[in-house]
Amino acid sequence: MLNNIVFTLSPVAFNIGSIEIRWYGLLFATGLFMAGWYVWGQFKQKGISQRVFENLFIYVFIGIFVGARLGHCLFYETEYYLSNPLEIFLPITIYPDGEWEFIGYHGLASHGAGVGLIIALLIYGWQHSISILPAIDIIAIATPLCGAFIRMGNFTNSEIVGIETAMPWGIIFPQVDLLVRHPAQLYEAIYYLFCFSIAAYLYHKHYKINLPGYYLGFVIVLIMTFRFFIEWFKMPQEAFEEQMTFNMGQILSIPYVIIGIWLMVRKPKATQPISIFANNIE
Repeated sequence: MLNNIVFTLSPVAFNIGSIEIRWYGLLFATGLFMAGWYVWGQFKQKGISQRVFENLFIYVFIGIFVGARLGHCLFYETEYYLSNPLEIFLPITIYPDGEWEFIGYHGLASHGAGVGLIIALLIYGWQHSISILPAIDIIAIATPLCGAFIRMGNFTNSEIVGIETAMPWGIIFPQVDLLVRHPAQLYEAIYYLFCFSIAAYLYHKHYKINLPGYYLGFVIVLIMTFRFFIEWFKMPQEAFEEQMTFNMGQILSIPYVIIGIWLMVRKPKATQPISIFANNIE
């Protein structure tokens, strides 16, 4: 029979002077690199230049970060961040006496990241008068790959922990308490790797027969349906969620699923706008 694991790994990988470099940050960067590597491979096969890819990557990075940060600050800690707006985008905490401390970015919401990503890419498409949906399909497929690494980062931070469990694979997070809990972060990480694998396989086999945006919808439905149910195995992220029938993560997942289904079943228009893959904008 398995023994419960006591998770004792420090969240800090190493220090550079007084600045802590956390496993979370390293895993987040690794996830972005792996997702970017997959996207670049797909773009290259379709004739997209490296310059276009690099421009898109800048939009992607900004969209994900801004959306994720705003999503957390506005949906989970609204009152605090409206009173301390500088802390939304500065990785510091400002104390009442005017002193400040570098703490990194504590609080990124995946639902906000999704909105930010799509808005950023739509802006890119509007600026160049092209349909960006075919590119968004590929980026959407790579997104759960990045998400898997982010959830492993959450695991190293002992955050987004699961509820108590008697299962033998339960984990004790001493930084939180001494209870045996579901490793909800690892459940998500494993599932996201599965999402990436199945979406990448289906895209490789059938991308020519599906309308642009189909795989975006497919990935959204896969991820957000799972997110709705996995929330039952997590501790509330904020105190106000304790009295809610459905927590904030579940509420925010519902419109995503609806939009995802619409993207998958919608009918093609008589004329389609020029795709980024048909008009390689420099």
